[in-house]
Amino acid sequence: MAPAAAGDGTQPGARSWVDGGWLDRRRLAIGAALLLAFELGMFAFLVAGTHGWIVPLDQPTTTDFISFYAAGALAKAGTPALAYDHAAHLAVEELVVGAGIGYQYFNYPPVFMLLCAALAPLPYLVAFVLFEGATLLFYLFVARRILADRSNTALIVLLAFPIVFWNFGLGQNAFLTAALFGAATLLVDRRPVVAGLLFGALCYKPQFGLMIPLALAAGGQWRAFAAAAASAVALVLASIAVFGVETWGAFVATVMGSPAMYQSGRILFAGMANVFGGARVLGAESTLAYALQAVATVSAGILVVMAWRHRLSLPSRAAALAAATVVAAPLVLLYDLMLAAVAAAWLVRDRNSPAASAWEMVLLVVIYLVLLDGRTLAEQWHVPVFPLAAIGVLAIAAGRAWRELALTRATADYCGSRISSRS
Repeated sequence: MAPAAAGDGTQPGARSWVDGGWLDRRRLAIGAALLLAFELGMFAFLVAGTHGWIVPLDQPTTTDFISFYAAGALAKAGTPALAYDHAAHLAVEELVVGAGIGYQYFNYPPVFMLLCAALAPLPYLVAFVLFEGATLLFYLFVARRILADRSNTALIVLLAFPIVFWNFGLGQNAFLTAALFGAATLLVDRRPVVAGLLFGALCYKPQFGLMIPLALAAGGQWRAFAAAAASAVALVLASIAVFGVETWGAFVATVMGSPAMYQSGRILFAGMANVFGGARVLGAESTLAYALQAVATVSAGILVVMAWRHRLSLPSRAAALAAATVVAAPLVLLYDLMLAAVAAAWLVRDRNSPAASAWEMVLLVVIYLVLLDGRTLAEQWHVPVFPLAAIGVLAIAAGRAWRELALTRATADYCGSRISSRS
């Protein structure tokens, strides 16, 4: 059983991350194991249903991964720009899984197509399982090191997190995003250049890069800042060299038209995890929703600057950055809450910090459980569960950072007064 970390989060401490009170390791293991068994059963049922093994289907079904696979196939065929042509892209999707599916857009920059093209030579299902399985293992490897806990209990709790099944079931890339982000936060103090390279690799999801420059600049992490910029530029140049500048032109044209699609509800508001989506679920017009999102983005930025400028402990800084990234991004869907799991892992790792409060772990457990049926609550009851979950994690991180800053200042004032009295 690996102990939880203390201090700056870089060395293990003396006590487990689930010790004490009602939230002990045994109860946590049993509860998470039961939840995992239930989720696996539901997942198997849904897989069988979507493949027509329970009742015949009128038309084929698919996942978001078909968008990645079709884009990779077009790139492999020498026509990468057609990934942003809806008709051509849909034609390839239907060629792979059958006619009549709902169209799955490809709104990623050509940087991500480098990975998609590498998967395209494989059969579709093999590519799906390989991508999701490999990125899940990468995420678990990183998350367990953030927790400083390699026990079976930690593994079960990580696997039972409801968003894991959403991401796998939808065939999305949030495991990769969370793993790169989490690994970068782990290394930012000890190996800033490597951390910067990992942060830069996230340029395939540019909306998650808003807070990273703020954090690195505020913390004086200039080596990481430069490495992140170099990594992103190198990947962009590589994609231009492989796919041509016209592919980037097609991507920019797609991005210019994407706000209208997201405002229209083509992507369900109930599946969004940012303030904009939450406001729309509650019935707000687009103008008000955008205004609220802007307030959330600015507020998240202030928290990040405060935590990194004052050089708080690594768990506090990393949790603030990961949680703020989710809240600040202009587009966040439910599977992107894997980033909130990274923030939660940092908070749990340092749960014995003097700046921690008992209510934090209780709220994290509540968020963990409510996410199990978040889509139903959002669609049928108009409760913006996913945005509230993101805000809840950010609130915990903000409270932790504020209390740590207050304790640091109080300690400094006390030491200063003692020195003055002696002199």
